[in-house]
Amino acid sequence: MQLRYVTSEVAIGLKRNLSMTIAVILTIWISLTLVGLGFLMRSQVGTIEKYFGSQLEVQVAFCAVNSHTPECVGGVATKSQEQAVRRVIAASPEVASYRYRTRAEAYAGFRATHTDEQGQPDALAKEITVKDMPTAYWVTFKDPNQTQALISSVDHMPGVEQIVDLRKELAPIYQTLNMLKWLALGGAGLLVLAAVLQVSNTIRLAAMARRREIGIMRLVGASSMYIQLPFLLEVVFSAVIGAVLACGSLVVAMKVFVPWLRGHLKIWPWVTWPSAVDAMIVVGVIAVVLAVLPTLLMTRKYLKV
Repeated sequence: MQLRYVTSEVAIGLKRNLSMTIAVILTIWISLTLVGLGFLMRSQVGTIEKYFGSQLEVQVAFCAVNSHTPECVGGVATKSQEQAVRRVIAASPEVASYRYRTRAEAYAGFRATHTDEQGQPDALAKEITVKDMPTAYWVTFKDPNQTQALISSVDHMPGVEQIVDLRKELAPIYQTLNMLKWLALGGAGLLVLAAVLQVSNTIRLAAMARRREIGIMRLVGASSMYIQLPFLLEVVFSAVIGAVLACGSLVVAMKVFVPWLRGHLKIWPWVTWPSAVDAMIVVGVIAVVLAVLPTLLMTRKYLKV
């Protein structure tokens, strides 16, 4: 196979269909950016659930050094008080599982939410130490509607500062984030479909413009792959450029918008670079599939090789 011929045909095809190529690149760029943002939103929901707990959980927080509520007039919760609460939790038939959050774990979560735009601890995080953090039990229920019995049992027990029903507190947040995630993925799906249609149209126009060359190549016995390869490389080129631009958009989001959110909205930890890298890998895989499969199908139809 003559590499020079294939390269020349790809260059001619891109030049001849410049406007269609730009349209394909823009559509792939926008659609894959939305796909990446959708995966980042999914990672953000997972990060929030890991920090706060899922909607099936209730948090039983114990008195700490800086607790000033009436329930904590006796000071920091003792081990015996925590064990008494644990026995009540373990005996409850509504409980599916429970876990103990140490002061170190609470401190790590606190540090993750109190950072500046560069990800460094802010002034408050530098003042708080591990011993200032409260311990807690995170209780997962079999049915999120059957929490009241346990709450009534452990409420006002010695050493318990507060009980937080995460289902009531976080349900609106999770619903909003999930809605945004599915909106991004739904919009991306529509734009991916538009990109497939544009690829199909590009192949059709390119095949019509090269009918004479294709006929000659058939007569001299050129293989199907030899005829298809220039068309495939044109679309792969557009998909690669679109994927690179989409990954660049995700990098901008991680370098500009996420640090701004981390510095101004210290509600929960924000997504990190490993999540962004995973999203970029997904974007790259989709770009390859989007380029190769439709092109092979359409070239078989329009080139009849």
